[in-house]
Amino acid sequence: MDNTTTEHIKCLIIGSGPAGYTAAIYAARANMAPVMYQGLQPGGQLTITNDVENFPGYPDGVMGPEMMEDLKKQAARFGTDVRYGLATAVDFSGHPHKITIDETKQLTADTVIIATGASAKWLGLESEARLNGSGVSACAVCDGFFYRGKDVAIVGAGDTAAEEATYLANLCSKVYMIVRKGEMRASKIMQKRVLDNPKIEVLWNTVTDEILGAQAVEAVRVKNTLTHETRDLAVEGFFVAIGHEPNSKIFHPYLHHDEQGYLKTIPGSAKTNVDGVFACGDVQDYTYRQAVTAAGSGCMAALDAERYLAALGDH
Repeated sequence: MDNTTTEHIKCLIIGSGPAGYTAAIYAARANMAPVMYQGLQPGGQLTITNDVENFPGYPDGVMGPEMMEDLKKQAARFGTDVRYGLATAVDFSGHPHKITIDETKQLTADTVIIATGASAKWLGLESEARLNGSGVSACAVCDGFFYRGKDVAIVGAGDTAAEEATYLANLCSKVYMIVRKGEMRASKIMQKRVLDNPKIEVLWNTVTDEILGAQAVEAVRVKNTLTHETRDLAVEGFFVAIGHEPNSKIFHPYLHHDEQGYLKTIPGSAKTNVDGVFACGDVQDYTYRQAVTAAGSGCMAALDAERYLAALGDH
């Protein structure tokens, strides 16, 4: 690596959702001079969420993009260097850690905080993308409240889909659960909860054909894969629960991860298996996936990084 073009950073934060920004706030206040690269989606998944009502401190709720802008300003206020750019390669085989930004810029870092998040998997329909945030959501726990007393549909067949269908049934008058095959992948106990719930109607061997509505979701057209018959379900909310994919591939050669690609951290910490590399937020959390838990883990990552630097005698 040509050292004349290499910038050295004490604390590098990769990613910019609630986890990354919270890590930046703590790291900046600890005089760690954090540099953040925001990644492909500055602000993370919350930038495609309209109303956030479950984050503490916002009694009237807040728009997702506005909340991320607040966090960004707070991080910058304490001296975080927030930059546009995407980490495209890393080398964690030695110290300091080596990172490539946008395939050209070379960095070295004493500590790296990974907050790259996870991306929801989508069906790939044009109407799904168009109505995202206007009735289409990938998080029932985040957005289910807005459909209290209304009819909704959810697509998916795993534990998450079953759990979210059950959650929605507590709020909504009717939940259609769209399952592609004649069986679910969900665990037996989760299937039982779904099948025993009178508010949930499971549509077996069914796929989503189209989401209908000009400005907001008005109905979903589904097709039976055996009979090829279509029908329109009058719903106001359409939830996609076919999984998330952690944005972690470039780290896999060096960091321990599970079968889905989520980075593994040492329980009770944000530490990975590589000294000086920490992971927080949805890139390592497949259980909760909430803004507030991501923020909490971002705080943990910054404190762990601070202690790591202190042990090195760096400050």
